[in-house]
Amino acid sequence: MLRSAASPMVQYERASFRINDPIGHAIDIPATIDEDFTYFDAGQIDDIRKYYEENGYVVVRKLIPDEYCRTAMERFEREVKPSNLFIYRQTTANPERHVLTPQGFMLNPILNVQSLPQRHYPSFRQAGIAIITHPKVQTVLSAIIGESAKLVQSMYFQGNPTTWAHQDTYYLDAEEIGRMVGGWFAVEDIAPGAGRFYIYPKSHTIDIAKNSGDIDFAFNHRRYKRLLIDVIRNNQLACRAPALQRGDVLFWSSKMIHGSLDTTQPQRSRSSFTGHYIPDSSRFLQFQSRIRGLNLHDIAGMRVHQPKDLNRPSRRALLWVETTFPKSFQATKKIAIKAFTR
Repeated sequence: MLRSAASPMVQYERASFRINDPIGHAIDIPATIDEDFTYFDAGQIDDIRKYYEENGYVVVRKLIPDEYCRTAMERFEREVKPSNLFIYRQTTANPERHVLTPQGFMLNPILNVQSLPQRHYPSFRQAGIAIITHPKVQTVLSAIIGESAKLVQSMYFQGNPTTWAHQDTYYLDAEEIGRMVGGWFAVEDIAPGAGRFYIYPKSHTIDIAKNSGDIDFAFNHRRYKRLLIDVIRNNQLACRAPALQRGDVLFWSSKMIHGSLDTTQPQRSRSSFTGHYIPDSSRFLQFQSRIRGLNLHDIAGMRVHQPKDLNRPSRRALLWVETTFPKSFQATKKIAIKAFTR
């Protein structure tokens, strides 16, 4: 049964799964979607928009067809998993080879599926783009944002790197801070101990210090992480980790505090995509400090940014520099980031 924010809540006995939240408190999260609330289907557009505006996030069930999800997972296993090539990674933004868990899951998530080289990963790239630009996704985003959306970043996860509590706006956003929307796409049923995506409802209403000075990304990232934990404690925010099945999507505001919980079921993967979208009329803001140009391409009715597009010779040359002289390149990169986040 689908429940909306306007529907009366049904009271019943709920099973749950106990796990620690980011500040170390034991919490109970729903083990299955039958024990979860509040969520919507794709046809409840007005309810989706209202719930998102009030809470800073919303869950939409079965937004992506099963065959899209199965195809993406199959193509990942066939094309990407056996690869020993360097791929840009979400956690570090650096090119790395696969890091695998003892169970054989890719632990370092892929950054920007749309920029993967066609010659190495054509089918997986196509399957990923088909999910994160799906027509139903575009409809939901248009309702939330108030206009058409464009994609500025994507990711693919299999294992769980355990993501710290953060706001996306610290790293990237629309020019008008808070208007970027994230989407987390489950392409398999996500077990409660596989590294569930968590959010702190209504935390998008809290203004947190800007990415600069003593909490800048380049040299003081740890201070920012500690600040977020203090914000959670001081505001007595409650952590939620919705149960997501294959095809479900969780949308959230760029100002929402979120991350992924610890892995307590290492035998289970969390295959999923993430997309970050801004209004089509907006410019792209990085580190709350500078406007970045976009390398946009029209794909499936949506404009898609392809940063470090490895289908271009110049970007492949940059990848060679990054992988041949990694320490020098990263040191120069940190200094450059510090310069524009003063």
